[in-house]
Amino acid sequence: MKIIIAGAGDVGFHLAKLLANEDHDIVLIDISHEKLQYATDHLDVATVRGKSTDYETLQKANIERAGLLISVTSFEENNLMTALIGKKLGAARTIARVSNTGFLSEDQKNDLKAMGVDEIISPETLASKEIKRLLKEAATTDVFDFESGKLSLIGISIDEHDPLNEKTLAETIHLNPDLNFITVAILRNNETIIPRGDTRFQLNDHVYYIALPEGIERVLKLTGKKREKIKNIMILGGSKVGINAAKELSHKYNVKIIEKSKEKSFDLAETLEEVMVINGDGRDVELLTEEGIENTDAFIAVTGNSETNIISSLVAKNHGVKKTISLVENMDYIHLSQNIGVDTMINKKLIAANFIFRYIREGHVIAITSIHGADAEILEFVVKRNCKITKKPLSELQFPRTAIVGGVIRRGKAYITMGDFQFEENDRAVVLSKPECIHKVEDFFK
Repeated sequence: MKIIIAGAGDVGFHLAKLLANEDHDIVLIDISHEKLQYATDHLDVATVRGKSTDYETLQKANIERAGLLISVTSFEENNLMTALIGKKLGAARTIARVSNTGFLSEDQKNDLKAMGVDEIISPETLASKEIKRLLKEAATTDVFDFESGKLSLIGISIDEHDPLNEKTLAETIHLNPDLNFITVAILRNNETIIPRGDTRFQLNDHVYYIALPEGIERVLKLTGKKREKIKNIMILGGSKVGINAAKELSHKYNVKIIEKSKEKSFDLAETLEEVMVINGDGRDVELLTEEGIENTDAFIAVTGNSETNIISSLVAKNHGVKKTISLVENMDYIHLSQNIGVDTMINKKLIAANFIFRYIREGHVIAITSIHGADAEILEFVVKRNCKITKKPLSELQFPRTAIVGGVIRRGKAYITMGDFQFEENDRAVVLSKPECIHKVEDFFK
């Protein structure tokens, strides 16, 4: 497929990077020579310099042959116009990045689709939904449910008292007698490891498991973590992500939001009826103490300053907050989260790029998500009749070594998949894969 990406910033570049291992003809458009040169130096993509709203620029990119046009510049008006013009010039499908949540209503989306914008994505809205997902389990740094929790992905750090510490995967198999969880990835010093039997757990490893509901309890018990409910949430920053998160969370939790600007605080108080709005500087430890940081279960820092978010989250953690989430602009910071003590760092541009990525997937992918800080994707497939994955037991299929099947849901019941597992039509398989071999994994499900 020919894919044109307008905007070579963080979203566009990361999206192009995700697609670099796929068999697609990718063209990046941007007005910045430096950004395009950086992309050319690091990725196997073509580039066109110019405004994506100019007919001539789009024609240079061969818009008439584009199966997909993705406009992710920093300006939503530019993105919408690019999609509209691109559709008129022959692009089969178009996606536009916006920041105004008003465009996300069904009426607005239908109107835009009629004009030529097939899909609207809002990084701020996606980030707030991601925050809501991350708050499902206080004891873990990441959690993602499949089929309403029949299977779950969870992430937990190894500490010195963990019985897994300094043992190989093979040596710990006796700790999982009922086979209700499986280790699918280890994040160690910014390296993502797909574990095998001789892989040894180390102190401060961040380990990811696919687990049945009872398997989650088993993993938490093994790692000395307690399952605790989240009730009180403090949000630092009245940004768009902060506002959206407060709206999403206030129906279920007690939410306070701290905003430095007095004028903005009054606006937030009028908009967020179920949220307590505090006007003050969230970097002030005394203020945090006065506002009950000691009784807060989750602290979410989403100001426009990454360093402020990280430092305030560390302060919250130091005051006993169970769960901390920081919004960061620099993608490189994400890998630091488990090393410095923040439970999870998120980047709205990265979330948006990963969301768009699912549009180009093959092999009956029905869900895809990224693990924060790890170089891996979690994919969910529907198994079709006579596809390659059904031909032999899993251990005989020569499945890529940089991917692992974590579990399957068959006729409403979940199973952890071992080497002797044989797939059947209509199974829903959960797979963890490094980005470079996703296309190989997909071949097993075509």
